[in-house]
Amino acid sequence: MAEPPRHDGIAAATLYNDASRRLVLALKHGNRIALSQMMGGLIAGRMSDVDADWLVVPVPLHRWRLWRRGYNQATELARVLARQRGARLGVAVLERRKATPSLGGLGRAARQRVLSGAIAVSRRHRPLVKGARIVLVDDVLTSGSTSDACVAALKRAGAREVVIGCFARVLDEAL
Repeated sequence: MAEPPRHDGIAAATLYNDASRRLVLALKHGNRIALSQMMGGLIAGRMSDVDADWLVVPVPLHRWRLWRRGYNQATELARVLARQRGARLGVAVLERRKATPSLGGLGRAARQRVLSGAIAVSRRHRPLVKGARIVLVDDVLTSGSTSDACVAALKRAGAREVVIGCFARVLDEAL
């Protein structure tokens, strides 16, 4: 209650556990892009209120990480969600302006420090964001630091509502 979330809700297809972890890692690092159809479809199934009035925005990768990996797993999930819900897709709405190390293994405070100033709404997409209802898409919601940085950038640019759609969500009480 002392620090209410910036987002307007979370829809997760599943909890982060051994099975979902294997799927996420296969999509993210195993080049198994075809998994995005099933994983994105499961996210879409949790977001029945999303329609053509919504803008679907993936969490961005820095250009160097995108270049090394060849794709952004969040973008692949967002494509499926937007198509299945009839929503608009905004692939380049958010940009990761500075390269950040992998956040795995970092605590909440360290993640927040690393992400400070790293994510922003692209200048050319600001008019699209102003007043928009947005679904921010990522593969996993862990501490919430990355999504919080994205939501903050979107709300600063005038987004009316930002809901997070993810495949798997880490819940401390479920571990």
